[in-house]
Amino acid sequence: MELSKKQPTLLLALIPIAILISLLTINVVVLGNDAISGANQIALLLASGVAGIISFRLGYSWEEIEGSIVKSISSAMAAMLILLAIGSLSGTWLLSGIVPSMIYYGLKILNPTIFLFAACVVCCIVSLATGSSWSTVATVGIALLGIGKALDIHEGVIAGAIISGAYFGDKMSPLSDTTNLAPAMAGTDLFTHIKYMVYTTVPTLVITLIIFFVWGFMLDTAEVAADSSAVLIALEDKFNLNPLLFIVPVLVIVMIVKKVPALPALLVGALLGGIAAIIFQPQIIEQISNIEGNYLKASFVAVMNAMTTTINIQTSDPMITELLTAKGMSGMLNTIWLILCAMIFGGVMESSGLLKAIAERIIQFAHSTGSLVASTAATCIFFNFTASDQYMAIAVPGRMYADTYRKRGYKPELLSRTLEDAGTVTSVLIPWNTCGATQANVLGVATMAYAPYCFFCIISPLMTVLQAYLNIKIRRLNDPKE
Repeated sequence: MELSKKQPTLLLALIPIAILISLLTINVVVLGNDAISGANQIALLLASGVAGIISFRLGYSWEEIEGSIVKSISSAMAAMLILLAIGSLSGTWLLSGIVPSMIYYGLKILNPTIFLFAACVVCCIVSLATGSSWSTVATVGIALLGIGKALDIHEGVIAGAIISGAYFGDKMSPLSDTTNLAPAMAGTDLFTHIKYMVYTTVPTLVITLIIFFVWGFMLDTAEVAADSSAVLIALEDKFNLNPLLFIVPVLVIVMIVKKVPALPALLVGALLGGIAAIIFQPQIIEQISNIEGNYLKASFVAVMNAMTTTINIQTSDPMITELLTAKGMSGMLNTIWLILCAMIFGGVMESSGLLKAIAERIIQFAHSTGSLVASTAATCIFFNFTASDQYMAIAVPGRMYADTYRKRGYKPELLSRTLEDAGTVTSVLIPWNTCGATQANVLGVATMAYAPYCFFCIISPLMTVLQAYLNIKIRRLNDPKE
């Protein structure tokens, strides 16, 4: 049987990729943003079917293909469990007022005299707290855009500052789905991935903030008052913004530093958030549970709802209500569905050597660490252009290169970091990508108008390639201290 198996050619291996890209493009054109709610998953499954047919033609049995699929899914199981824990944590941290407190004190630092710098910092804080660049841009970002326009700053520059900060949090927050997807594809854990990204992300953010500080410092903003008061008033009205709430995230950070595994640390954080909600936010508990006169029952219902399903804190401003929304475990199911379908596609492509055939052709031109990382980054950007979806730009290259990085002796976090440095942040720079189209629509600023000023998103892939060529903090499997 082994002798009857054929080696795939590059052209044959590219057929499923071409079909996947075509289907994803059709999804984006026809469905727009709704493509990420199921159509892209179906595209992955259809492309997997094509890859399966090719595998059969090459002489591989269904048992071999199925075994590869199961192995592929198993490698991402820990990440999917962590996603569920993160959904619960985001719900209880909203219910308890932890996330609103982070947003509140983040907005407090807004200083009109250094508006662009402050806008970027505020969006960094909010997106770190929420794990979502989209909700950050659609809420705080819109308010900041209005302030910037009042200052007579070019709207593209304002949007660039907002998006740079928002995608910093999207890239670094453990609540972000892309931050969970990248290590799942590469084969490392969440917190190792986040800590390793610090080496490229912090310098990139520092450079970005310096640019906006110098730019904004030259603007005359002394007579303009910050228009974030509506958000601050709504948060003060709805929540007890007690500084003691920060004990919970501090404890979670301490657990992470002490190397407590991610899953139990996040579950403990979610439970502590629920306890904090019961202590500090009785009015929110009653609103979410819709139960009066029985606080014990109301607390149980509210905390369970926060951990499992969508909750939102109603305000008079729909924009602020959007900000004060969490989706619990159920909000993570779409991303888990995407991961499952991506792992099925990767498993089928790996079973018969189709991914290997593509990767080997690319890798033969990558003789150094720098060229390997550059090839990976270029592949991510290519998928952002062609597949029009940041998830695809992470998932497909992640599966393509995972085995190559391991065989070259690199730890998987080098791959996961590159996927985020090049895949997550460049998606918003492309007009027809779901991210670029969404942010342009939300802000009312054309993608090509703000793209030149998204310094964080532009510098990120350059920074990761530069550090690879300079051999800075490159982790290898044979490091003596590991």
